[in-house]
Amino acid sequence: MSRRVLLHVGTPKTGTSYLQDVLFQNRPRLLKQGVSYPADRFDAHFLAALDLMRLRWGGLEGEAVGSWDRLAQQVREHDGTSIISHEILATASRTQVARALASLGHRPGGDTSDGGTEVHLIVSVRDLVRQIPAEWQENVKHRAGFSFGRFLELIQDPDRGHRVGAWFWGVQEIPDILARWGADLPPERVHLVTVPPAGGPPDLLWRRFSEAFDLDRLDLELTTERANPSLGVPESALLRRINRVAARDLPPQHYRPLVRELLAHQTLSKRTKSARLGLPPDQYPWVHALADSWIAELTERGYDVVGDLADLRGADVPTRRWVDPDAPPERQVAAAAVDAIKALLVENAKTETENERLRAKLEEARRDLVRARTPRLLRSMEWTVNRLEGSPPGRKALGAYRAARGKNSRPA
Repeated sequence: MSRRVLLHVGTPKTGTSYLQDVLFQNRPRLLKQGVSYPADRFDAHFLAALDLMRLRWGGLEGEAVGSWDRLAQQVREHDGTSIISHEILATASRTQVARALASLGHRPGGDTSDGGTEVHLIVSVRDLVRQIPAEWQENVKHRAGFSFGRFLELIQDPDRGHRVGAWFWGVQEIPDILARWGADLPPERVHLVTVPPAGGPPDLLWRRFSEAFDLDRLDLELTTERANPSLGVPESALLRRINRVAARDLPPQHYRPLVRELLAHQTLSKRTKSARLGLPPDQYPWVHALADSWIAELTERGYDVVGDLADLRGADVPTRRWVDPDAPPERQVAAAAVDAIKALLVENAKTETENERLRAKLEEARRDLVRARTPRLLRSMEWTVNRLEGSPPGRKALGAYRAARGKNSRPA
């Protein structure tokens, strides 16, 4: 059984995609040093989280059945340190949390004297000034068509009756996440990794992750290809408009590669000169007040903080003009649309080229099958005809032969 489990349960948009890809790509190196990141595919922990919480997710829930138990078994079978990481785990209920911890070998109160596993909870957190626009954009990248203004209304509804508001606070209300996941853990085994403010050293967040996961002493390859890039204002507006007219006609298995990956991540995210999404100026007071209350509560609980809780307050109201994603500059949206159309045309051309290649291979296979079923004499005649047709004298001889055959043939 694993002596120690590092359980990273969120939150979204805190560098989790990069962290998980580093862990996945370095599995052999980690294992040689006694650390297991059990995953046979890059989204293995995502599927396990879906299974644990019985979440529906565009048809993937069927593929996820049994994934949590398999993951937990791999953790129990490893003699050393194991790491589990996925941000949607943040929204697990107390019952689901209890099941998860028990399946990993946790004992009540975190007791390890009778062979129980030492579970450490890790939560990466970022200020709401950045998280609120980022969460709306994630909704848009997952087929949503509602406006940013409507999103702000839904997350400020005190009843949280709408699924959007319920989900947002489920994965973003930091004190509540820690209360659910850390209720049966000593506070010194609960670790908060704060995302540093914008403009700091680019590797600072990774250094904080390394400290929390005890990875700084390990030799790891930190170059990855997977990421969850952000979009600017006109690009987000364009994607929302596409969703409103096309999302219902595109099943998830087509929406993911065409819209989210090809358009959002591979094309529109490259347009970095557009205005960035931001919080409306009139929203800063309540966001700052909420963050201040969270900082006071988390300080009192005595968790281990990697970074600075003050990072949770977020930036002050910026001096630059705020650009409303619900009323974006139309010329910029049109320019983004041209880039999107170009990407779709190029992708379609690649698909057609591949289809032509496959059709040619299929035709070649059909001819081979016909040859295999043709008697030797006919194959010999076919070979002779093909050779004759390859030269002018041969074609002339064939023509004479066919003319003679025509004259000598009896009428039907």
